[in-house]
Amino acid sequence: MSEDKAIGIIGASAGVGLLCSRIALERGHRVTTLSRSVDRLPEHPNLRALRGSATDLADLRRASEGADALLVTLGTGMDRKPTQLYTDFGRALLQLQSALGQIPLIVLTGFGAGDSAAYQGPLARLFFRLFLQAVYANKSELEAMLERSSLNWMLVRPGLLTNGDPPGPARVQADYQHGMKVGSVSRLAVARFMVEQAEQPSFLHRKPALSAR
Repeated sequence: MSEDKAIGIIGASAGVGLLCSRIALERGHRVTTLSRSVDRLPEHPNLRALRGSATDLADLRRASEGADALLVTLGTGMDRKPTQLYTDFGRALLQLQSALGQIPLIVLTGFGAGDSAAYQGPLARLFFRLFLQAVYANKSELEAMLERSSLNWMLVRPGLLTNGDPPGPARVQADYQHGMKVGSVSRLAVARFMVEQAEQPSFLHRKPALSAR
């Protein structure tokens, strides 16, 4: 295990973000979370749980201050309506570029966002067009904002997220090819990958796609 770090987690009340929080604490890190709800977060002496908004500049500044790495795990849950969550967050985040410096910024989006859409199979493209197009359009805009920035970003793009304990680590594909398979992957495997990248980043300025092995 690497030395303990100060890890900020934006969007930690459920899903991958909540799992990242638990894993980071188990691995001995000091964790600051920012989320609208803190009810499900564990009680731990190394956890500083902030209640607030990822789109609020003051809240983001509090959550990221002193961080060695920042994990972003925002989500809209089951809501598939058009959203500005990701770009509103991005605009607030970009105002902190100088304060964040070159710490790893590890952002969860999804396979199908940005340029990865060109590598989806026909069934996946149809599914996205019918159900996820609005949400992923905003995720893609956030990705583009980060790529144009001076931030030390990483875009984590899992396939369909599932629950349960995975048999092993996620399969990571950072070099895309047409015909590549990016299937489902457990939230737990994604969370483990993100915390490990916070400890020792190896995909900075890249867009690793994650799926089950």
